[in-house]
Amino acid sequence: MTGSGAHEATAEAFEQQRERLVAVAYRMLGSRADAEDAVQEAWIRLARQDEASIDNLAGWLTTVVGRVCIDVLRSRKTRPELSYEDRLPELVVAVDGGAAPEDDAMLAESVGMALLVVLDSLTPTERLAFVLHDMFAVPFGEIGEIIGRSTDATKMLASRARRKVQGTPQPQEEPRRQRAVVDAFLAAARNGDFEGLVTLLDPNVTWRTYHPKGVLTTVGAAEVAEPVLRGARSMTSALPVRVNGEPGFVAWGANGKVLGLVACTVVEGRIVELLTVSDRKRLDAMDLPPRPE
Repeated sequence: MTGSGAHEATAEAFEQQRERLVAVAYRMLGSRADAEDAVQEAWIRLARQDEASIDNLAGWLTTVVGRVCIDVLRSRKTRPELSYEDRLPELVVAVDGGAAPEDDAMLAESVGMALLVVLDSLTPTERLAFVLHDMFAVPFGEIGEIIGRSTDATKMLASRARRKVQGTPQPQEEPRRQRAVVDAFLAAARNGDFEGLVTLLDPNVTWRTYHPKGVLTTVGAAEVAEPVLRGARSMTSALPVRVNGEPGFVAWGANGKVLGLVACTVVEGRIVELLTVSDRKRLDAMDLPPRPE
């Protein structure tokens, strides 16, 4: 095969791996844009590589993408202007019942908000070990080569990560039942029904609010219900949406501007996690659906 022919074959093989690589990088980085950048960096490195020296292209690309992602995660931790713990996961918003872009819908269905938040609490190596092994069935030996650890040490990293992730609330109900809970929550808020709200919230519900000054975390049903009622007084209309595959809504005020995006994690008929975005800059940067007529 000629040089150009070999390059074309490599490029075609890379494109066959692209979707999987983006999925790996997205679960590592929590951002579709960052995932695309990581995969593009792998392509650049591949173009510089002697193609004949690569025995297993899929493994080679996974190694490169994994190392690029670890570098990105570590750089986030060292940048003082960015609080890693307060970083907002990338949110894919679609009208409930409507169709999201096919690739974004695939990502959203597989990585819910609660899991993204917990993944952000892992160290870069823990996150890589968990993502590659538990989500993509990569053997521990291969993961160990990526991070420079023994197979046993890699197993321990993944085990530690798994213990943290297993505490993540996972939706159990089908989408219609989840939506019914969130709709009831929205109705109670708009009607000023404090007791109704409390019954729909898990006693240990966690509410993360992303606003211009940072992130506010509130825990407890009564503690969450009170500010929700105050905020609902400014809301004039709302649209049911799904956020990273989980039910929520977009709220608008009397001036026609978006008040915020709300997303919920529902387990056993109660809301266990709430995420709200009220930061104007963040909202303006999102591809939110239009206000209902």
